[in-house]
Amino acid sequence: MVRLIPSGKVATYGQIAGLITPPPGIPFERYRAFSPRWVGGAMAACPDDVPWHRVINSQGKISPRRFEGETNQRDLLEAEGISFDDHQRVDLKRFGWQGPGRDTG
Repeated sequence: MVRLIPSGKVATYGQIAGLITPPPGIPFERYRAFSPRWVGGAMAACPDDVPWHRVINSQGKISPRRFEGETNQRDLLEAEGISFDDHQRVDLKRFGWQGPGRDTG
């Protein structure tokens, strides 16, 4: 799903979680409660061809990482034309991805 996010757009962990099917055997309520964290874990361990840097938290911020990458993530987003406000947030209304087949540009 993250590979579908176009350059210059971002999605949130929760948004990605809501677009994928819960794993078999996981009750929906449990999935809903923990799925954004699971997406975050997946982004920390994803292959190089996945644009992990386009996934941010629901506040429009880069989530702190336990590994090197936070500065790199901002640099990658800014290189795609995404800007940050004075509170280190991305404007999700301006740069937010609407989902597969829903983006108008």
